[in-house]
Amino acid sequence: MSLTKKKEDEKEKKFLGRLSYKLDYDFDKNALTVTIIQAEELPAMDLGGTSDPYVKIFLLPDKKKKFQTKVQRKSLNPVFNESFTFKLPYNEVAGQTLVLNVFDFDRFGKHDQIGQVSVPLGRIDLATTIEQTMAIESPPENRLGEVCLALRYVPNKNKLSVVVMECKNLKKMDVLGLSDPYVKIYLMMQNKRLEKKKTTIKMKTLNPYYNESFSFDVPPEKMQRVHLHVIVSDYDRVGSNERIGQVLIGNNANGVALKQWQDMLATPRRSVAQWHTLLPFGDD
Repeated sequence: MSLTKKKEDEKEKKFLGRLSYKLDYDFDKNALTVTIIQAEELPAMDLGGTSDPYVKIFLLPDKKKKFQTKVQRKSLNPVFNESFTFKLPYNEVAGQTLVLNVFDFDRFGKHDQIGQVSVPLGRIDLATTIEQTMAIESPPENRLGEVCLALRYVPNKNKLSVVVMECKNLKKMDVLGLSDPYVKIYLMMQNKRLEKKKTTIKMKTLNPYYNESFSFDVPPEKMQRVHLHVIVSDYDRVGSNERIGQVLIGNNANGVALKQWQDMLATPRRSVAQWHTLLPFGDD
């Protein structure tokens, strides 16, 4: 194992403390109440060997509403006991991820992020109150960006339409801190590529706007078995193009990617748009 790889592994495993929280879903009010109970064994972020922690709370993918606890001064084991309520219809719960970001307050500079806890709500049963203590994980440094796609299916024409709307906050891929991004869409059946489409290349931007439409011929009986594999890449005139990130959309997906596919099938001839967070490739 190389020294760099070893250091990366050690960094990943660095203990950043634990966070205790409670989730309570009210089915009558369509509301999710998040209680931040306490944190334990936080790392010291100040020269005095202590921290001034607080927690920011929001839901992905939309981040429309954010909450924040009070700052607990000079404590590595802060007790918060603060509750926050999100309006959240139950049919949207599965596509949401609750993010709890733990920060160290700094009166003079930028607040340092200690770490985060992510809770995919589609994987837990909100029928009862949930109380959990989770290890705080390193903040994600390698955000790849997001892509916005609009899907539409017209059954009597066997037509699956995909509009690549735009991307935002793409990872910088060249020395100037920019990218030359384009998007490829593969129509897949299991691991077999049935068809490929590709957008134009947008030069020197991390926030490309495309608004380019593509259509695939898919009869209704095949719609349950196909999925879309979307890859955002950086064009390189000299060397080989580099992949930035990917999204899988279909019945075999999860979270917002599954929800968009299901919404599209449930509302034929209507366009369903959705932002997707780009995911890394397993072989990188």
